[in-house]
Amino acid sequence: MRLNQLAMSYAGKNLRYLRKQKGWTQEEFANKLNVKRSLIGAYEEERAEPKLEVLEILSSLFKLSLDELLLKDLTEEPKGISYLDQRRKLKMVAESNSIQFVPLKAAAGYLNGYADPDFLDELNTFTLPMLAPGQYRAFEIVGDSMLPTPSGSVIVGEKVEDMEDVKNSNTYVVLSKTDGIVYKRIMKNTKAKNKLTLISDNPVYEPYNVNSDEVLEVWKAVYILQKASLVQRWDVGQLAGMVNNLNNEVNSLKRKLN
Repeated sequence: MRLNQLAMSYAGKNLRYLRKQKGWTQEEFANKLNVKRSLIGAYEEERAEPKLEVLEILSSLFKLSLDELLLKDLTEEPKGISYLDQRRKLKMVAESNSIQFVPLKAAAGYLNGYADPDFLDELNTFTLPMLAPGQYRAFEIVGDSMLPTPSGSVIVGEKVEDMEDVKNSNTYVVLSKTDGIVYKRIMKNTKAKNKLTLISDNPVYEPYNVNSDEVLEVWKAVYILQKASLVQRWDVGQLAGMVNNLNNEVNSLKRKLN
């Protein structure tokens, strides 16, 4: 029992230390660990013990073993290694998650080269410090089908390995044999398991179906990057109208699918 209490004590202490090193708020950290913000406070104050799934995410996030998280006091600086050296090490881990950028001029070639390492190596890359470890790619979109997200925006997506992880009504970049690269909301078809319904945010565009076997890649949108000059000014009436239209479209589609 003593060993368990010691381990959990180090887990909470280490959790707070790692969060502080990254400069994340408790709310930001909670989002990365898929828990409520109040739980982060409870962990750090040792009022609650992190569950195994939380520790596993923490382990992946900081490239640490469970033994290190549970049994080692990370706040004790190793001999000869300063606090700044540890910060730099964590920064290097974050920067290893380089994001390959697919601009409009490379979109056509991406359909054939998406799985070709030589093609991907030719793409420019960048990093975002706020991203958790994972596989990311950025796509420049064109057109007004996803307004108020304007044409020319860059969608940063995280690779979806299993289609079961796709959530209805969330936004994704979809690469398919028929349409190439598109940015849409996905609605799973409950009647036809081999089809996906793609929905635009702009209600002018009708939803349409794609066959699952035509889909080559799916990237969950995690960030939208856009030039300040492209940001549109919307009044409350316009936004309310667009939200109502979109809700009506989604509800109508749900009725048809069910």
